[in-house]
Amino acid sequence: MYQFIVNPGAGAGRGYRIWKRLEHQLEMNSQEYRVFFTEHQGDAAEIARVLTAEKDEAKVIVIVGGEGTYNEVLNGVSFKGLLTFGYVPVGFRNALSKGFQSFWKVDRQARRILHPKYYRMLDYGVITFGNEEIVSRRFAGRCGIGLDAALCHNLLCCPVRNQMTRLHLTKILRFGIGLKQLFLAKPTKGYILLDGTQKVEFNHIYFITFMVRREEKKKKNGGILNDDGKMTVYVGNSARKTKMIPILRDLVMGVRRKERGIRVFECSEAEIHLARPLAVHVDGESCMCQENLAVRCIPKRMRVIGS
Repeated sequence: MYQFIVNPGAGAGRGYRIWKRLEHQLEMNSQEYRVFFTEHQGDAAEIARVLTAEKDEAKVIVIVGGEGTYNEVLNGVSFKGLLTFGYVPVGFRNALSKGFQSFWKVDRQARRILHPKYYRMLDYGVITFGNEEIVSRRFAGRCGIGLDAALCHNLLCCPVRNQMTRLHLTKILRFGIGLKQLFLAKPTKGYILLDGTQKVEFNHIYFITFMVRREEKKKKNGGILNDDGKMTVYVGNSARKTKMIPILRDLVMGVRRKERGIRVFECSEAEIHLARPLAVHVDGESCMCQENLAVRCIPKRMRVIGS
């Protein structure tokens, strides 16, 4: 049986409309399913926790929502038995939606989920932080500290976010918020320890971002796409704040290219130690401000319906 976890408010209400179209396709195929709607933050994690509390038959959990809903489900599930994920991205293009059909193609989404041709074995990441109380959070796409996270924090509480989403102006909003946060940003000193061996120090850190979706490294083998157990690390470091503007633009547009002021590394795990706390996020969700982080990649753990 398919278990759907739907965030009806995702994408400025687009989540509910897309679910109704999916529901029609499910009924046309006489498919047995259950649906759970989220109402508040944390609901998706609690639903996923209950659904996977016992190790019994194989489960298929399909997420209809944005990055935040996906992240909640990932943090709520227990990998006790055979668990398969499906994802219908409702928000506009984000770090998780790459490789999945557009939310406009709902009919294709339904066919892909009901009649999967192959499965992907994907990595996910775990971030650990805290001094008195140690906290661990899973993430499926990206996590970060600094400017990227400050942008996410502000976007979550932006009063015009839904209106801009309806008008397809999300990127303009993100760039505007990003410029504001860049103007307020104060770079800090610190270092990153890669795989426990390579220590790299920086004097003007604006952001450090980790990506586990390394699609360019995936290869088709018997219909299964595998991640490689590595993360890509982007470090924004520059003595001149103006040099961060084109990097911020590319960050908002989802473009990854080499530019002066940004360093790129690859690793399976890393530690970050900064001179002062900066904002932290996982898949766009706030983890408040931290100064010490540990990040590691869990390889080939998520079984996901391919598109």
